[in-house]
Amino acid sequence: MKTIETKIFQGDSKEILKQLDDYSIDLIVTSPPYADRRKQTYGGIKPEKYVDWFLPISKELLRVLKPTGTFILNIKEKAENGERSTYVIELILALREQGWFWTEEFIWHKKNSYPGKWPNRFRDSWERLLQFNKEKKFDMYQDEVKIPVGNWVKKRLNNLSNVDRERDNAKNGSGFGKNVSNWVGRETVYPTNVLYLATECNNKQHSATFPSSLPEWFIKLFTKEHDWILDPFVGSGTTLEVARRMKRNSIGIDIVPEYVEMIKAKIYEKEFVLFEPKSDYKTLNKENKWSTHKKD
Repeated sequence: MKTIETKIFQGDSKEILKQLDDYSIDLIVTSPPYADRRKQTYGGIKPEKYVDWFLPISKELLRVLKPTGTFILNIKEKAENGERSTYVIELILALREQGWFWTEEFIWHKKNSYPGKWPNRFRDSWERLLQFNKEKKFDMYQDEVKIPVGNWVKKRLNNLSNVDRERDNAKNGSGFGKNVSNWVGRETVYPTNVLYLATECNNKQHSATFPSSLPEWFIKLFTKEHDWILDPFVGSGTTLEVARRMKRNSIGIDIVPEYVEMIKAKIYEKEFVLFEPKSDYKTLNKENKWSTHKKD
């Protein structure tokens, strides 16, 4: 039985990433500090400096990611002085220049977004989930994220017309078409690129967390058991917790010591203390070395 490894490093991602081997990571899932956000914990990065700040990090991510791997970047530009910032668009263009393929853009629709009112816009209820790859051919397991087809098919497919039994091309000349009879017998279908996920507010120890269902969805889609997951801005450790539960190896990096200690406590203390009574257990110390302890 293979051991699942979870490695946690405290420090600047740009420097810690240099310690990782080339082509060693299958999936990167992360949410870096947004521009002018998390000033108390990460210092805040000005929008006009964001691209220059991020590119040295993404250069290392490009190096450590396998050719078949995927990089998912959760990010969202803010609105200020009546208009949206363009730093995310500028970052996308810069990443393409760096050698990344911008393969897809998923949308995280926050079902329980914070209420608000502004004179020139509505409340934010979505964030970007940008997909980048090193190659145009990469590992992707689409069947792992299929969803139930829905109750609508029962009524719709019980009375098929002749048109439903053959390909019906769109009348606008777009080239698209459908054959409704192909849905007969299907219980699941492929999802769209919009993820309907509620935010999670039960973590009071971190200034910005995403729901565990977010990394879980991408881990299912792009990896298999025992693959390696990386979160270079691991924050509260959600990605690592989900990866460990799904039997994936993982690496997390964060510059804030308090977050690193919190993650170690959540992952290692919970697993070894609560579920293995009356036995030795191991924890990671501040130097990222294992220490053995005796239980009462």
